[in-house]
Amino acid sequence: MPLTRLLDRLAPDRFETAPILKKLAQASRKLAELKGVAASIPRQGILINTLGMQEAKDSSAIENIVTTHDDLFRNAAFPDYRGSPATKEVLRYRQALWAGFDAVRKDGLLTNNIILDIQAELERNNAGFRKLPGTALKDGAGRTVYQPPQNPDTVLSLMRELENFINDDQAFDADPLIKMALIHHQFESIHPFYDGNGRTGRIINVLYLVKQHLLDIPVLYLSRYIVRTKPDYYRLLQDVRDNDVWEEWVLYMLTAVEQTAGETITTIHAIKNAMLDVKHRIRAGYKFYSQDLINNLFSHPYTKIEFLQSDLNVSRLTATKYLDALTEGGFLHKRKVGRSNYYINVALNPILTGEAMQGGE
Repeated sequence: MPLTRLLDRLAPDRFETAPILKKLAQASRKLAELKGVAASIPRQGILINTLGMQEAKDSSAIENIVTTHDDLFRNAAFPDYRGSPATKEVLRYRQALWAGFDAVRKDGLLTNNIILDIQAELERNNAGFRKLPGTALKDGAGRTVYQPPQNPDTVLSLMRELENFINDDQAFDADPLIKMALIHHQFESIHPFYDGNGRTGRIINVLYLVKQHLLDIPVLYLSRYIVRTKPDYYRLLQDVRDNDVWEEWVLYMLTAVEQTAGETITTIHAIKNAMLDVKHRIRAGYKFYSQDLINNLFSHPYTKIEFLQSDLNVSRLTATKYLDALTEGGFLHKRKVGRSNYYINVALNPILTGEAMQGGE
C-alpha cells in the first residue's frame, strides 16, 4: 500500500473500540502517575540527565549502536576520553533530546525545524530532508517489503502535513496517546532523513507528550520496551502498511506507554529513596553536607572534581577533599581515566545499570 496522507485515510472514531479504550485508560493512568512521581524530585535535571542517558543507550541499541554503561558514563564526565565511536554517537542522542526539549518548552510547538535540528545533532550534519530516493526496507530473504517515498517533493509535503497533525489539536480529534502512535508510524514510514530516522522518531514521541502537557519533563522512554519486543515492533509497522491494521499498532504503543511508565515510576522511586538515604547519612556525618552536594552526586552517575567545583562554587582542593572523604565513607568509588579521577555513585549506579558495584579504588 503506498504511503498516503494520514487524514485522508483515518477517522478518529476508528480507535474508539473497547480494547483500545480500555488500554488507553490504563496507559493514561500510568502516565499521569509518572508525571506526579517525576515532579516529586526537587531538581528535575537529575532525572533528565540519568534517565535521558539510559534512553540514549537503549534507543541507539535498536539501531545496533551498542555501548556499555561504564563507557557511556565515563564519556559523559570526560568528553575528550578515548571512547568508542558508538559511545560518542549515544551521547549525541542525549544532546539532541535536550535541544529538542528546550525548543518545545520555549515555543510550545514541535515543528519541522525542531525535528531537523534534532536529526542534525544526532548525525552532526545539515543534510536535511532527503533529496535522493530512500533506502528500501528488506526482509531476511532480501525481498523489499517497504519503500519510503522517493520524490523529495513528496517527502516535504508529507512532513508539512505531519507537522500540522502534530501541532493542530483540532485537525484530528483523538487522545494524544493515540495521536502519538499515529505520528510515530507516519514519521517512520516517511523516512525523511538519510540516517537517524529511528532515533529521531523516538525523541519525537516523548517531546510530543511534553508538548501536550502529559509530562513536564521528557522521562517516558519507549526504547527499552521496543528493544524487548523488536520483532513485534517491526512486524506491526509493516502490517499497517500492508493490511491497514492500525488498531493493533495503537494497542502496541499504548501497552508500551503503560509498561514503560510503570517501570520508570519504579526507577524514580528507587532514585528518590537512594537520595534520601544518602542525604541523611551525609548530613549526619559530614560538616560539608549541602543539598547542592546531593544534587551533584545524583545528577552525574560518574562525577568529578570539576563538576563539584562548579556546582558548589568551591576550590579544586576543597572539592577533592569532599570527594575523597565520601569515598572513604563508602558513598563513592574512585576510579582513574588518564591522569584524572572520577567518582562513581555507589547508590545510583546499580539503579541505572542493574549491576552490583565492585569494590576497590
